[in-house]
Amino acid sequence: MISKKSQISEDSRLAAIGNRIRTLRKANTNLSAEDFANEKGFDRVQYSRIENGANITMKTLLKVVDAHDMTMEEFFRDLI
Repeated sequence: MISKKSQISEDSRLAAIGNRIRTLRKANTNLSAEDFANEKGFDRVQYSRIENGANITMKTLLKVVDAHDMTMEEFFRDLI
């Protein structure tokens, strides 16, 4: 069983990842989340959830990182 403290930590890390994804989109494009999602092949609602820190699969994370033309190392560098 996951403790409440551990769950809060996981939630805050997911939120940080979502925030990183949103920050990258805004810094590197002039696109809204909806337009970015459409251009990169994401479902609009799914992409909104991603930027809001939803618990996503590794496959989805890889797709997001690829959409931003980054390596995993580059993506996580500023999160540490």
